[in-house]
Amino acid sequence: FTNLLMRTHKELDLTNQAQVQAFFEQEKPNYVILAAAKVGGIHANNTYPADFIYQNMMIEANVINSAYENKVKRLLFLGSTCIYPKAVEQPMREDALLTGVLEPTNEPYALAKIAGIKLCESYNRQHGTDFRSVMPTNLYGINDNFHPENSHVIPALMRRFHEAKVNNDAEVIVWGTGNAMREFLYVDDMAEASLFVLELDEKTYKANTQPMLSHINVGTGKDVTIREMAETMKEVVGFKGEITFDIAKPDGAPRKLIDIFR
Repeated sequence: FTNLLMRTHKELDLTNQAQVQAFFEQEKPNYVILAAAKVGGIHANNTYPADFIYQNMMIEANVINSAYENKVKRLLFLGSTCIYPKAVEQPMREDALLTGVLEPTNEPYALAKIAGIKLCESYNRQHGTDFRSVMPTNLYGINDNFHPENSHVIPALMRRFHEAKVNNDAEVIVWGTGNAMREFLYVDDMAEASLFVLELDEKTYKANTQPMLSHINVGTGKDVTIREMAETMKEVVGFKGEITFDIAKPDGAPRKLIDIFR
């Protein structure tokens, strides 16, 4: 792919149906990777639940429908592993979707991402489109969001340990008990996996999925505790103080390891 149709949020508001329709009609893309989303960690999800459900549902509905109307050859939707129930067998298989209650802290975001998967599957069923979904585990990497409150755990702690080292602070406070387990994947590996799934021939994709259970987990199949991750971060950054766990803050789901067999 050489003609990449990239747009910033300022150039194209994906929650605006008219803007999205105009973009698709003008550019007529052959392939679409829908990675745009309103995202954040536990604090952001808890603080802005309406933003998380509304913006994500608008983005995916506008883009997926315009992709259909403008005869896009293939679309890849990026979801999230928070689509799976809170109390679910580990590692989490694709067929665990919609089998139980979601983690309350990010339920609005999870519901929006589930809706995105079902939009893809429903358009495939009714209109014969080739829309696919991948569910990434927790991602990190260059150009991450380092906001002190709204970021995910790796960039949040990276900033916290770095600033504590610079300021010679005595301690770094980590949310929760430190016992929650998380799986992490570097962003470039996720990009490679996305292109791999996008480029699979239709016969191979259909042979390994089901019409209404078509998403594919993307991760490493290995996880660590938040405590282990924080201790590793402390060592790498070179922070000499103590790590304190604030047990008044939420852990989120106790574990979110995904099955990567598919």
